[in-house]
Amino acid sequence: MMIDSTTLHNLKVDYHKLENMGFQKIDGYYQYVIPIMQQQFELFVIIDKENIIQSKVIEIASNEEYILYNVKSSKGNYVGLMREEYQKNIDEIVQTCCTKNVFKSVYANYVIKYIKGKYGDEFEYLWTKFPENAVARNKKNNKWYVALLVVDKNKIGINDEGKVEIIDLMMKPDKIEKIVDHKKYFPGYHMNKKYWITIQLDGSVDIKDIYQLIDSSYALSLKKK
Repeated sequence: MMIDSTTLHNLKVDYHKLENMGFQKIDGYYQYVIPIMQQQFELFVIIDKENIIQSKVIEIASNEEYILYNVKSSKGNYVGLMREEYQKNIDEIVQTCCTKNVFKSVYANYVIKYIKGKYGDEFEYLWTKFPENAVARNKKNNKWYVALLVVDKNKIGINDEGKVEIIDLMMKPDKIEKIVDHKKYFPGYHMNKKYWITIQLDGSVDIKDIYQLIDSSYALSLKKK
């Protein structure tokens, strides 16, 4: 029986990379065995179709599970070293074989693909406390021109419960005054509302219109000092 279970929340597993790393596909899940602690133990890692990591540590000499590293009350130098090596290996798997998968809407993924294809820019997740906030920078001057966020609907002025994926874009002030209607186009969330607007990524604004606004925001970022 595995002794811990962790969901890869907001991450997407690349199963091809798992196989390249050494995972073997067995009955629909992927298993990897890693010698640790100077090869005195083996760390068994399983990732299933539901993006769940399960793991156990086996002492090679006795072929028995070692569980103390996963017991919070256990202390001591050896247990501490075991925890460090365990976490180092789990972190390596996540960093090597997983990518961010915060944004689930079709439109958000269209935006990510469009910006990557046209400008070669990847979204950056800059804030540990706000893992659902990401920005794209103009490589020519390091200025932001797009932000993607997951927020409560009422925070952008929608009288409804639940969360929504949004995009923040730069726009000239005179155009903002004309376009903001608090239905499709909102004042920039968490941005200077004189220069930024917010759009829900729910289909209320056609994706082609959003692409045009992204291009306009990119052009404005070039002028920003």
